[in-house]
Amino acid sequence: MTPQYQIRADYDAHTIVVYQAYSPVIADAALRAGRFVAPFSFHRMTWIKPSFMWLMHRSSWARKPGQERVLAVRITRAGWEEALSQAVLTTAHPAAVTQAAVHVQWDPERSPRGAALNHYSIQVGVSRQLISTFNDDWIVRITDLTQQVRKASTLIQTGHATKAQRLLPTERVYPMPPALENVLTPG
Repeated sequence: MTPQYQIRADYDAHTIVVYQAYSPVIADAALRAGRFVAPFSFHRMTWIKPSFMWLMHRSSWARKPGQERVLAVRITRAGWEEALSQAVLTTAHPAAVTQAAVHVQWDPERSPRGAALNHYSIQVGVSRQLISTFNDDWIVRITDLTQQVRKASTLIQTGHATKAQRLLPTERVYPMPPALENVLTPG
């Protein structure tokens, strides 16, 4: 049985992939620069998600206005864990949440068809105080997954979920340091 709160991600020894969906103008600029640049806003929180399926649910498989492009943002594990070390659960006292550089919330993980599952995926909000560090120091590579997402969505919609599965990133349990796990999981 899958634990209720568990980070699952595509990662290697040094990096982890987080997903974001943007408008074409933001995605194209980021892909050209290898970093986020204008018109990306550095003045508001940006949410990063290691769960590909949760982002597919959130962006309606890259069909939601302003989220038509899906980016895989490979960041350093050191940066990821630095963000988590500064995080406060969004369910914490409002004053603590307001002051936090990083917000964490847990939302139901999703199946390829969008159904809520019985375990949760982490969403990490990087505040404007930390966005420049995220952008300048943690990002290793940005990849456009939009065509892959559209192909997988079409396969799922036409009854070929097994073929679609081959297009989805492989995610496994991320080994979260115990000190962070105790702080970041509700309960």
